[in-house]
Amino acid sequence: MDKVLELTDVVKRFGDNEVLRGVSLTLHPHDVVCLIGASGSGKSTLLRCANLLETIDAGTISLFGQSLQDPRIDPDLVRQHVAMVFQSFNLFPHLSVLDNILVGPVHALKRRRGEVRDEAIALLERIDLRDKADDYPDRLSGGQQQRVAIARSLAMRPSLLLLDEVTSALDPTLVGEVLDLLTDLAHQGTTMLIATHEMNFARDVANQVVYLDRGVLVEQGTPEEMFSNPKHESTRNFLERVR
Repeated sequence: MDKVLELTDVVKRFGDNEVLRGVSLTLHPHDVVCLIGASGSGKSTLLRCANLLETIDAGTISLFGQSLQDPRIDPDLVRQHVAMVFQSFNLFPHLSVLDNILVGPVHALKRRRGEVRDEAIALLERIDLRDKADDYPDRLSGGQQQRVAIARSLAMRPSLLLLDEVTSALDPTLVGEVLDLLTDLAHQGTTMLIATHEMNFARDVANQVVYLDRGVLVEQGTPEEMFSNPKHESTRNFLERVR
């Protein structure tokens, strides 16, 4: 099976702090891989490296077999295939919900607004926010804003969706609606790499769970393996703390 994303012995340092220490990880089409671990374990940095928001110090990252360390690589072109959703919603406050979704395909992909508008409306229907198309972000709840941010990424038709703790800034009552959307995307075959503290979500939706501890990929396996019979003591200790 083709590899969508492959990290091999990836090292990332910030000064003397080695945040990723030889991480190797592979995603195939339709994989849903959840990164778990304590804050500061390297989950967000790994995602940022995969989207060329950070440069790595050693190792390789490949997208569909093409090294992202090749100096000829255009980061903007990579980001047309790899979309990222952040903890903060990062919606444009001066644009309506609909225009927030249109801006990427129209300006980055140079697609016709009329063509993209129909797709954007379909995305809003998909996330149950069709009636909010003309509203501005400050009129939405946090959960609604995050769902729009995910729809904005999907409008770019990415091959890979990276999600960085997308529920961490939400009121607990709003977390479910975002996780429900991600569950639907997983069932529809969207390839996703997700940093999350939501253990039940990882158990129910991921096909692979990866535990990071201080920049080291300690253990990887199916949800059943990771949550029912983790092999490493540090994995067991972490899961006992967060249950």
